[in-house]
Amino acid sequence: MEDMELHITGDPAADKLLSDDAFALLTGMLLDQQVTMESAFAGPEKIRARIGSIAPSAVATHDPQAFIEVFKERPAVHRFPGSMAARVQALAETVERDWDGNATTIWTKGDPDGVEVLRRLQDLPGFGEQKAKIFLALLGKQCGLQAPGWREAAGHYGQSGAFLSVADIVDPESLGKVRASKQAAKAAAKAAKS
Repeated sequence: MEDMELHITGDPAADKLLSDDAFALLTGMLLDQQVTMESAFAGPEKIRARIGSIAPSAVATHDPQAFIEVFKERPAVHRFPGSMAARVQALAETVERDWDGNATTIWTKGDPDGVEVLRRLQDLPGFGEQKAKIFLALLGKQCGLQAPGWREAAGHYGQSGAFLSVADIVDPESLGKVRASKQAAKAAAKAAKS
């Protein structure tokens, strides 16, 4: 994750943390549901500021009830503080236990290919297939991931020139394009139901 500079939240401190800390980036991806992308990815900085660290060991061992209070403090980390605080702690415990407390090893240990990185991501708490594919695309497009076949493993999120997810946000203009494509996809899904 060296030398990358993400621009997702509009908050320089939050973006710097995402750029510098793999677990913060993974946590932002986990939080990215039922809130705006900017709010989700600003969450790790709020957690870091409130408990003094975003290290998996610190998050995993934080008192669960106190951690929910961290999520509720305004501005809230997430609109569903109880369930999302528990998910973030489960993610931290998994990274601590299975990946030696270093999120980067999920996509680097043993030089995995794109399919293996996707499998590893899907094994994480709170990461279904779609979230894992989006995160894989984010790693490949913005974080310098060189895993062979990552674009194919990420599906349409891996396409070059697409504006489908957080993986494609590099500035306010691309954020607008991603928002528009998400709204179009929601409208198409709604139309297909009726």
